[in-house]
Amino acid sequence: MLIKDVKGNELLDLIKADEEKADEFYSPITHCLAVVKAGDDYLLGWNKYRQEWEIFGGCREEGETLRTCVGRELEEELGIKDTKFTFLGLMHLHLAPGYFNPEWHNEYGGLYGITIPADAVKEIEAFRTDKEEVEKLAFYSDVKGKDKIAVIDEYLLESWK
Repeated sequence: MLIKDVKGNELLDLIKADEEKADEFYSPITHCLAVVKAGDDYLLGWNKYRQEWEIFGGCREEGETLRTCVGRELEEELGIKDTKFTFLGLMHLHLAPGYFNPEWHNEYGGLYGITIPADAVKEIEAFRTDKEEVEKLAFYSDVKGKDKIAVIDEYLLESWK
């Protein structure tokens, strides 16, 4: 186990895997997340429902590849299209019962990294469409130690330097 949050969710491992063959060896891969490096800092989004700062991403839709999923999520949450992101591997998680699954369970998620210019945040704010779930954006350095940050997501920031 790498880290555990207050709800009992555990990040068990970060697995180097072949992005295109991941579904053949790991199941279920239910979601994809992206660590967004903005200049020398990281960008986070405030999740209205979980009431904490998080990295970006969400659940895979039926038939989506990992890359298609993260691309769609980045477009919705950050208004970013046709940009280069890097596959970092798979997250192996042991998760508490919640909205998507009423039982304790293991699952995998794709993890990506993307780098944008620090001054792109103003432009991003104008183009992102998911302002319902991700209410606002902030730099990690501005919220660290001052507001609630998802523990596992904060740990994942170190995956993309």
